[in-house]
Amino acid sequence: MLIAVTGDTHHGDKTKNLPSLLFEGLEKEKPDLILHTGDVTSHELLERLEEFAPVIAVRGNADHLNLPEERVIDAEEAKIGLLHGHQFLSLNAQFLTLKALDMGVDVLVFGHTHRFYYDTYSVHGNRVVLLNPGSPTFPRMDSPGFALLEVNGGSVRVERIRFW
Repeated sequence: MLIAVTGDTHHGDKTKNLPSLLFEGLEKEKPDLILHTGDVTSHELLERLEEFAPVIAVRGNADHLNLPEERVIDAEEAKIGLLHGHQFLSLNAQFLTLKALDMGVDVLVFGHTHRFYYDTYSVHGNRVVLLNPGSPTFPRMDSPGFALLEVNGGSVRVERIRFW
């Protein structure tokens, strides 16, 4: 299963332009599912993303959309947790790993920092993947882009897609 992961797009509050490079990447990759980590800020963007694949999104601190704070998604034999991250005092790996264990997920996808992050941790015999796709529109000290998460059975592979 191929999952495109994006977030912190801020369409409508910081930009009126839809992220065309994201759409081009989605057209090329043809994901089965799209996850959005929040700060969508417009229904228009969600509707446009739905043209490429089903979308699951959570609410970010800049969202006024009726979205849940967090979600758990079953993807093949893996469980993926999805949240924005503004709920935490710190988005350090220890906090995020503990949150993943609390949610009972193998992968925790988060946003809020506008920076790509990917790492794997092992805690008490449990492997946890942490992934932040960054932002395709407003990266902070980073390149714009999104991430691909490939789930094959219980194994997970992450690829970063940079726009430049």
